[in-house]
Amino acid sequence: MMVAMGIGRFAFTPILPLMERDLGINHGLAGGLASLNYVGYLAGALLCAVWPGLLRNAFVNLGALMASIATTLLMGFTQSPMWWGALRLVAGSASALLFVVIAIEVREILVRSGRGRWSSALYAGIGLGIALSGAVVPALDRFGGWSAAWLGMGALSALLALTGIIVAGKRRSAIFVPDVPETARGSLVGIVRLSGAYFLEGMGYIVSATFLVTMIAHTPGLAGFASWSWVAVGLAAAPSTILWQLAAIRLGVRQALTLAYLLQACGILLSINAATPLHAGLAAALFGGTFLGIVALVMAEGGRRCGTEGRRATAVLTVCFGAGQVMGPPLAGFLADRQGGFTMSLLLAAAVVAVGGALVATDSRFSAGSAPDKT
Repeated sequence: MMVAMGIGRFAFTPILPLMERDLGINHGLAGGLASLNYVGYLAGALLCAVWPGLLRNAFVNLGALMASIATTLLMGFTQSPMWWGALRLVAGSASALLFVVIAIEVREILVRSGRGRWSSALYAGIGLGIALSGAVVPALDRFGGWSAAWLGMGALSALLALTGIIVAGKRRSAIFVPDVPETARGSLVGIVRLSGAYFLEGMGYIVSATFLVTMIAHTPGLAGFASWSWVAVGLAAAPSTILWQLAAIRLGVRQALTLAYLLQACGILLSINAATPLHAGLAAALFGGTFLGIVALVMAEGGRRCGTEGRRATAVLTVCFGAGQVMGPPLAGFLADRQGGFTMSLLLAAAVVAVGGALVATDSRFSAGSAPDKT
């Protein structure tokens, strides 16, 4: 999960200011490249939803892992926007497939072994990958600028993947993912409103996920803090999934999820006028401390509502999230270039996330006092 999501998808954020500095790319191109990554993510999620047999194909899964590593490395070998776009597209597809496979397999193995409550901890890998990239990119930048940053993160991805394979190996009890008969698909109707809220989360959060480091790098007096803000995001994100699960047990899933959406919207608003490291760090922590919690709670709730369709629900929710992510960055980048800053983009992102929270708050399909699986 660190390789596929924390680095394969999100290393772009701390490296983006280096590309703008060294190569002169504008916010519009940056947003377009981010959007292509999310188009690939959406395509990979759609494949998982309509062709669940892919999830049990070891060759496809290994190929996705290798593609995630290779596309990170190859970003440092070209200055062609066309090739960058192609690489980000492939990286997005690989990350979506790996995300769905890992999320399903780890959760089902833990549930079978009576440790289902720890399934949310899996998403901490994303936060750890984010924190690692934020900490390592400045050193790589000093070594060789934007290109060294991509090459170094690619090499680090290969090392992490190899470590995971050696330490964990491949269990014989890997899940069997059956093709779902047409007659069983009606249960997905229970996640329509939840999917809408998750789509809005994808559209809103991705503005900060793409441009946070760039925004801070362009703020007078904060350039030196920019990369460390991404470390703050990762460190806040890593434990957040467990903390939000505990909040859901205490408050109920709907209340905890609504609170996470609203706190994230507040964090996005705070980043608009962040002029000191304290304010920027708080905005980063609010963002990092909520977005993975939302992912974990939504995925668990989707699985609870859909029962035997839980595997397909994971893919469908990921599709909705991916669709929102495709729309956010190019619009934000366009507005930033036109207005000379990200104020309007951030205001719109905060509003979108707040509307998503309202959808969650008014969703009657949450069970009274429902909480994540505590088995």
